[in-house]
Amino acid sequence: MTTSIPLEGQPVVSPRGLGWSARRRRDGWLMVAPAVLLILALGVYPLISSLVLSFRRWDLQSHETPFIGIANYAEAVADARHWGSWANTLAIVVSAVSLELLLGFGLALLLLGDFRGKRLLLPLLMLPVMMVPVVVGLTWRMLWDNQYGPINHLLGLVAGRDVNIVWLAHRDTALAAMVVTDVWQWTPFMLLVLLAGLTGVNPELYEAASLDGAGWWASLRDISLPGIAPVVAVAVLFRALDAFKLFDLVFMFTQGGPGTSTESISWYIYQLGFRFFRLGYASAVSYVAVVILTVVATVYVARFLREIPE
Repeated sequence: MTTSIPLEGQPVVSPRGLGWSARRRRDGWLMVAPAVLLILALGVYPLISSLVLSFRRWDLQSHETPFIGIANYAEAVADARHWGSWANTLAIVVSAVSLELLLGFGLALLLLGDFRGKRLLLPLLMLPVMMVPVVVGLTWRMLWDNQYGPINHLLGLVAGRDVNIVWLAHRDTALAAMVVTDVWQWTPFMLLVLLAGLTGVNPELYEAASLDGAGWWASLRDISLPGIAPVVAVAVLFRALDAFKLFDLVFMFTQGGPGTSTESISWYIYQLGFRFFRLGYASAVSYVAVVILTVVATVYVARFLREIPE
């Protein structure tokens, strides 16, 4: 029996006809196939199914689900309540993320140096992020209570008189309460990300700036902020996209009231689908939200991430 030796440059072929590299690729696909199938079943299929549903009329008025084209999307464009929920969501997201960025950056600067108690303080500051959002909403709902909540009591001590603000009964105060609650919960996330970014800045740059006579503000403006610009851009993007899914605080605080004045876009879609059972229209509104957020995220990435020097 003779054994053929492959020439240089020819693939090694096993007796079964598959080369080593081909068998490696095949085995790799077999190993990841369960995960890929699970992702397709839990992610891609619902997206396609809801997209098909958005072109149909699915409600309790009929047992049939006829194809109606873009009628659901046309209704969404003309729906004042839909755009009102967008206005509420945008007001909360812009206010909350801006405050979280400023407070998180300030705390990151304070925690950047070495001081006693830092290892204990940092885990304590992370506690709000680890809490379940519904628990956060229920806790802060009691804090905002106009009769028994401590917030009015503390304001009364500062003002020197009784304060009885019904925080969750009016649109402006309810939105302000949601912003404060969201800032309390998610500022530690910004703190952690920005602290990691500041820690990664080359300390030799600060030493060189100090030798050149640069002060604290000049070092912050010319070294710290440019050094963590990519981190800030990514943190704001992730946090803003997550904040647009605001649902728990609306559910626990006002459930969209009074009337529909504090509805978020997520709460409005939930109401359409699971209270009014207009699943076709709810799917269309959901895809309008997907398109808007995709366009905004794409413009943001092109404007703030691609222009950042490496």
